[in-house]
Amino acid sequence: MKPTRRTVLGAALAVPVAASSALPARAGTRLSNLAHLDYLRASVSPPAVAGHSTYGAGPVGVLWTYAERDSGYKRVGGGAYDAATDTYGQGAYNADDIARAVVVYVRHWRLFRERSSLEAARGLLRGLTFLQSRNGNVVLWMQPDGTLNPSAEPVELPDPSDSGPSYWLARTVWALGEGYAAFRDTDRAFAAFLRERLELAIGALERQVLVRYGEYHVVDGRRLPAWLIVNGADATSEAVLGLAAYVRAGGSGRARRALARFAEGIARMGAGSTREWPFRALLPWAESISDWHAWGAQMSTALVAAASALGQKQLLGPAVGDTAGFTPLLLTSGGPDNGWLPVPIDRSQIAYGVDARLQALLAVDRPGQRHLAAFVAAWYFGANHAGQEMYDPATGRTYDGVSGDGTVNYNSGAESTIHGQLSMLALDGNPGIRRLSGNPTYDGLRIIEAESASGGQVVTPPSAWTGESQWSNGSYLSLTNDSASWTVPAAAQPRLVLPVVNLTETPARTLWTINNQTIGTLDHRVGAQGISAAPGALQPLTLRTPLPAAATTLTAKAIGTAQLDALLLLPLISSLRIGNSAVLVSVDTSARTVSVPGRYAYSYDSSGKLVAQGNGARAVVQPGGFTVVLE
Repeated sequence: MKPTRRTVLGAALAVPVAASSALPARAGTRLSNLAHLDYLRASVSPPAVAGHSTYGAGPVGVLWTYAERDSGYKRVGGGAYDAATDTYGQGAYNADDIARAVVVYVRHWRLFRERSSLEAARGLLRGLTFLQSRNGNVVLWMQPDGTLNPSAEPVELPDPSDSGPSYWLARTVWALGEGYAAFRDTDRAFAAFLRERLELAIGALERQVLVRYGEYHVVDGRRLPAWLIVNGADATSEAVLGLAAYVRAGGSGRARRALARFAEGIARMGAGSTREWPFRALLPWAESISDWHAWGAQMSTALVAAASALGQKQLLGPAVGDTAGFTPLLLTSGGPDNGWLPVPIDRSQIAYGVDARLQALLAVDRPGQRHLAAFVAAWYFGANHAGQEMYDPATGRTYDGVSGDGTVNYNSGAESTIHGQLSMLALDGNPGIRRLSGNPTYDGLRIIEAESASGGQVVTPPSAWTGESQWSNGSYLSLTNDSASWTVPAAAQPRLVLPVVNLTETPARTLWTINNQTIGTLDHRVGAQGISAAPGALQPLTLRTPLPAAATTLTAKAIGTAQLDALLLLPLISSLRIGNSAVLVSVDTSARTVSVPGRYAYSYDSSGKLVAQGNGARAVVQPGGFTVVLE
């Protein structure tokens, strides 16, 4: 997958969610609990090092990276540990998690006005700014005694970690922006220091990233913005969250300009339609048109924040499409999976990805998206692959994730704890969001491996990872002027068929039939490779005619050489059910009426606008829209 620190474990969260008319939860009913995050905090007096300083004197706040469950929970760092020197290959504390923990404490203070949270944020901001170098970039790792470790083992890019733009620079901007907004009215001297450091970071982004504003990369025939931080809409979205908070709090003109340009780049990452992959998702990586991952996918929330801070309503369109189009299909296809590459291969689920979906739905703040938020939040309360609660309100722990087979990782490191708390704070601030729990059942996207066909040749490349996407099951089916047939299960309703094909520069087509009747023809040609890491591009392409419910055989004939990875079958009405509550999602071209348990049915169009109300017995699902049914 896209190279970044701790790819499987992820990144950060959004700006404050849209204000609720309801009052915040009272202390006795709060979901948020900072106890475990407090346990991960520490203080250290780092040795003096040229080019690094912070506000005031004395120890600075830091945060342990991991917490491993044993008889209790043991705080540990990252990389191999050397007991003789008490050091880690990476370090004990890192800028990524320190920055995101700042956001938790700032938001907790904003919601509950507890002074201890503001003081915790101050200590962590002092630690974070010590990691910032004179060039505005940020050292990622710090050892237990406070010694900086600019070059970690294993090697992480950029190396040294303060030699260029990075995820941790983006997250530092996030923390400084929200920190400045909080301290501006409580400690002007400290706020002035934070402003100075944020302007230093913005200067680094101007020199290293925004200098390419207006330029585009070509990626397999598509023009993608060249001015995203580390070519990532995901990383850039986290910087935008901080810039938006700073601009709303009276930040500089250069911050406003940077915010507008970064938001424009993120908005250009939207793709697909209600029937075409990736179903209006905002793609996270501007070096691939085939990769969507949950971690760091805070693009929608960032666009809402930028739209508010800048007064630019046009930025909302891609955010609405992502939350009303892609998120509902993600839910009915098994929940907030970690990676669609483009086949949903990484079925692990982590708080990082769950939180990003939740924050985006609440930020867009439309009736349909707010209803969907309850189904996303239910992951924490047992609606997941394991059927177990992933968050413990008594301790504030969020477990480190659940695999596709339902295995729970009961460790509770900084990232999971942070994103769990950000989600709980969002729910505390929006008490009207319904609490759902229980085992989920899905009727959504189904994968048929291309290699299961009768006919063609199975090819296993040296690596499943192409450099920009991944072969499902590590192999594919090659057809050269030949035919292949697949046996598929009958279903209760018609399904869209999306063959996942490798688009190449060599002309090729496939003709798809059922019982000798053509349901679509696909052109496998790709545009110019550009900066893409591999020739060709894995893409799900939608056949024009759905597969009938009773059909059990599908045939493809190749003209030229075609490479087929998988078939994606998507019911015209897919569903997620939790108890007697359900989400119904349409990829049909006309309205459908469905009967499901539940007393109240709310029918939304493709933007999340309410268009009808009824009951579960006659739930109307709008074309390209979704319906929420509640007990």
